[in-house]
Amino acid sequence: MGATETYVVTGPDGEEESFELPAGLVDVLSEQGEPSTRVVTDVVVQAMAQQAHVIAHHSEGDVPEDIAEMNETAEELFEERFGQSLQDALGHSH
Repeated sequence: MGATETYVVTGPDGEEESFELPAGLVDVLSEQGEPSTRVVTDVVVQAMAQQAHVIAHHSEGDVPEDIAEMNETAEELFEERFGQSLQDALGHSH
């Protein structure tokens, strides 16, 4: 196995989870001068917003109100962070 880098995520309750990524991968994804933690957190926000979208819009049956609200919040946070709507980033809307 090649070299790795360790990142740590801390939850709102103080729990921590660490994970490894291949060394240099975050640098490949970053823009010049962008902190590695920003790149990793961008990917997390993007992935979570996409997952919320899938649950809210591509699941069978009715979506509970709390799930719909979480999806709406995720979309708003995505737009605040990236300056474009999730629908634009995904290339479709509902």
